[in-house]
Amino acid sequence: MTAKPTLQDLPLNKEYLLKIAPLVSAMRVYHEHSTVGLEHIPKSGFIIAANHSLASYDIALLMASIYEYSNRIPRALIDRLFFKVPGLGQLMEAFGSREGTRENAVAMLNANEILVVAPGGMREALRPSSEKYKIIWHRRKGFVKLAVETGVPVVLAACPAADDLYDIAPSHITAWAYKTLRIPLFFAKGLGFTAIPKPVKLTHYLSEPLHPPANSKDPEVFAERVDQFHAQIVKRMEVLMRETAKEHV
Repeated sequence: MTAKPTLQDLPLNKEYLLKIAPLVSAMRVYHEHSTVGLEHIPKSGFIIAANHSLASYDIALLMASIYEYSNRIPRALIDRLFFKVPGLGQLMEAFGSREGTRENAVAMLNANEILVVAPGGMREALRPSSEKYKIIWHRRKGFVKLAVETGVPVVLAACPAADDLYDIAPSHITAWAYKTLRIPLFFAKGLGFTAIPKPVKLTHYLSEPLHPPANSKDPEVFAERVDQFHAQIVKRMEVLMRETAKEHV
């Protein structure tokens, strides 16, 4: 009798991955999810940088789409807040995610994995609906440094419609709670006045691979190259979000 895979084995087992993710499959149907530009995916390791919505699960739909297309399991870096909820961090790890540390990121890229990041983090996710479709990446350079250090390309993933899943009210309490206590406190509603997400059609748009400049052991040169590549990425993502958002307004 074949032993049942452990939690650690699940991310590498296609059949068990499909069985453990019925909710993801259901949400893909609910949102008529699709991904445009899958042909841009490199065959070796790379970083996917996606916008961060309040719902967050739209990134899981993207990961499922990439898996279905390439038979490769993307690995998301997740906030340590997930591990403060009993069992949630472990469940996310079962889907291939890892805590967002530099060590984990480097290890995955060195193993030619697909690394999924949402540079805007919770600050971007908690934006009020009056600021939807905007990205907050201007001070987020960690993933860019990783790309330069490891030499892997960055593929951008824009899904503007993910900001339409919930109506998020502006609140000084939200900003204070996250800045002071690191608690994602927000005021939002989905379908009607419920927590059910609206049945919005979700489409991810992937950019062409953006290749980083050569690494440098000179700190000043390295910092300059990171800044230049970061500016290129932010500008490209802003254009991608703006152009694709027009299809959903």
